[in-house]
Amino acid sequence: MSITKIDRDIIGGLIRLHILHHAAEETIFGLGIIEELAHHGYKLSPGTLYPILHRFEKEGYLRAATVRTGSQERRLYRATPRGRKALNKLKRQVRELYSELFEHG
Repeated sequence: MSITKIDRDIIGGLIRLHILHHAAEETIFGLGIIEELAHHGYKLSPGTLYPILHRFEKEGYLRAATVRTGSQERRLYRATPRGRKALNKLKRQVRELYSELFEHG
């Protein structure tokens, strides 16, 4: 069965929620999130992930800092209070929908 645009849209929303969840729990970075999502069977390219991270930062859901280790720089992301508030609201909404989908029949 092939993945349709609507499938990608739905999964994309859940992936964004998953990214925000991890950023609320710990500092994240691009490659680490790509690897985390791969553990769940989702293959995201940097060209897909980084625009999501940048948009979250622009919208005030994430705060980023650049850290240098040796000759490498890594951009680290962490959820802001606004991002945590949005995450909590979205989790309540997803929980309600999940309940209807899976627990009531």
